[in-house]
Amino acid sequence: MTVHLIKLAVGIDSLSHLSERQTQRLADAAAAGETTALRHLTRSTPRRSDEVLDGGSIYWVIKGAVRARQRIVDIDTAINYKGLPRCALIFDPELVPVRARPCRAFQGWRYLESADVPEDAIGGPDQSDDMPVEMLEELRALGLL
Repeated sequence: MTVHLIKLAVGIDSLSHLSERQTQRLADAAAAGETTALRHLTRSTPRRSDEVLDGGSIYWVIKGAVRARQRIVDIDTAINYKGLPRCALIFDPELVPVRARPCRAFQGWRYLESADVPEDAIGGPDQSDDMPVEMLEELRALGLL
């Protein structure tokens, strides 16, 4: 059974900002002669890694709402800039916008069951980073989106 991860995108202002940051990290890695895999280092290794690798994604919380997902293609080990061992979550470079859903702040990452994931956004105003989440939800509840 597939399980997903959810994580705050700290310091990120919008979906386009996250995309720009990831593109820049890939370019920096290529310039330094390092492997150009899109990855995120974390202290904890998922205990349910087999379920995560069975089609799981990481859902990014940006400015108080879940706004995008990326497929997790591998979980590996790495050494951070301080020389400490870390878990490396390796992502597919494609960022998929999802229907914005409010989410409170938390530390680290959490598991997200498949039944609880937001739907992928299919065009339209849901992809706007300018519209507040509360307004999107109210318009959706009124049947206007």
